[in-house]
Amino acid sequence: MDSITLICTASLLAGGLYWFVCILGSAEQKGKHAVNLSGGSIAKEQVQDNYKQYWSFFRRPKEIETAEKVPAFVDTFYNLVTDIYEWGWGQSFHFSPSIPGKSHRDATRLHEEMAVDLLNVKPGDKILDAGCGVGGPMRAIAAHSGANVVGITINEYQVKRAKMHNKKAGLDKQCDVVCGNFLEMPFADNSFDGAYSIEATCHAPKLEEVYGEIYRVLKPGSLYVSYEWVTTELYRGDDDEHVEVIQGIERGDALPGLRSYKDIAEVAKRVGFEVVKEKDLAKPPSNPWWTRLKMGRIAYWRNHIVVTVLAWLGIAPKGTVDVHEMLFVTADYLTRGGETGIFTPMHMILCRKPESKSD
Repeated sequence: MDSITLICTASLLAGGLYWFVCILGSAEQKGKHAVNLSGGSIAKEQVQDNYKQYWSFFRRPKEIETAEKVPAFVDTFYNLVTDIYEWGWGQSFHFSPSIPGKSHRDATRLHEEMAVDLLNVKPGDKILDAGCGVGGPMRAIAAHSGANVVGITINEYQVKRAKMHNKKAGLDKQCDVVCGNFLEMPFADNSFDGAYSIEATCHAPKLEEVYGEIYRVLKPGSLYVSYEWVTTELYRGDDDEHVEVIQGIERGDALPGLRSYKDIAEVAKRVGFEVVKEKDLAKPPSNPWWTRLKMGRIAYWRNHIVVTVLAWLGIAPKGTVDVHEMLFVTADYLTRGGETGIFTPMHMILCRKPESKSD
């Protein structure tokens, strides 16, 4: 009897461990399994060194203020975090206001669909996703609008993931992804019927550079919408806690420096855009966007155990535990930024490229 009990107990534990480690996948649709966590395009044995390299950027802050240094900085970051984002968050690397009665996945999709609805595009139109990640928003927007979406990301690993997801979703003929720098895009002038960026242009050292490129590739009369990460009117630069929170967000999310909400429209106008609408989508009556971060604390500790075990077994690269812990610390800073109201990841600006320079 004791032997049978022991065997049953061992079987249950083994089955539970298998489910916990091998079956448990992405927060959305098991898009990434825990046993497949990697360092993106970074070789497994170099992940820990690249994590240290990432933090070295902050010991030389002037280097991440230049366009020449930022691509390597951001590329390193997304090699380190892409798999963890997909596994623990989903295929859309952004926030959205929580909606009563809706899942996080549905709230995310509605937030994405709202962006393309603002562009007034038609089925078959060609639109740009500037900073597309692994293409979660791209697929939702293509399915919703019928438009053809071309995404650009600095990270080659994300290109591979996005193309794989596009094909799996049956949207590979409607969605395309290229690897490139959105500060110097490989697209012709006046070639897109609309454009959007969802929490992506915060990685640009100078906003006018990416806005200028988007302006260049848009057809005259077309619209561009962006959800920007900014400090709000409540932020005080002389408040030590405020500064700590914002710097924590910058360091944990590969940002050269967060901008003030006051800067966004000014930059858009400077490159030639007409500002059609500007609004912080995080403000009431919207529900808190950071709720998902707070609710995810238990999931974090569960996932951290998985990552630690996999790293110890040599399945996950060394350094994965450090990256996962960094993201948890950053989540706390993001939550504090949201709760105090000094930070928003969804300052929306809708712009129009004039019909001609004289308009």
